[in-house]
Amino acid sequence: QVQLVQSGGGSVQAGGSLKLSCVASENIFSRCGMTWYRQAPGKEREPVSSLKGRFTVSLDNGKNTLYLQMNSLRTEDTSVYYCHAICDSGRNYWGQGTQVTVSS
Repeated sequence: QVQLVQSGGGSVQAGGSLKLSCVASENIFSRCGMTWYRQAPGKEREPVSSLKGRFTVSLDNGKNTLYLQMNSLRTEDTSVYYCHAICDSGRNYWGQGTQVTVSS
């Protein structure tokens, strides 16, 4: 069973930056597609990849870690952020979620 463990959330003022991490329990990046999602209260979960320009996704194969670098944060970026893996086997996995709060 693959586990995804997230870290790096927290509170920041508007205009600030945060970097989220998602560590996989095994090397899955060669057989799984990785995506960051977010979900604000009362809203649908949405893929973060749609927010190009301010957010950058990267991965470190040697550390089995996926990153989300978030810059120029806005109050509307306040959400719970999740990493997600969908694998060749058809199975998919979610991280536990991490809260990001942006204040004005």
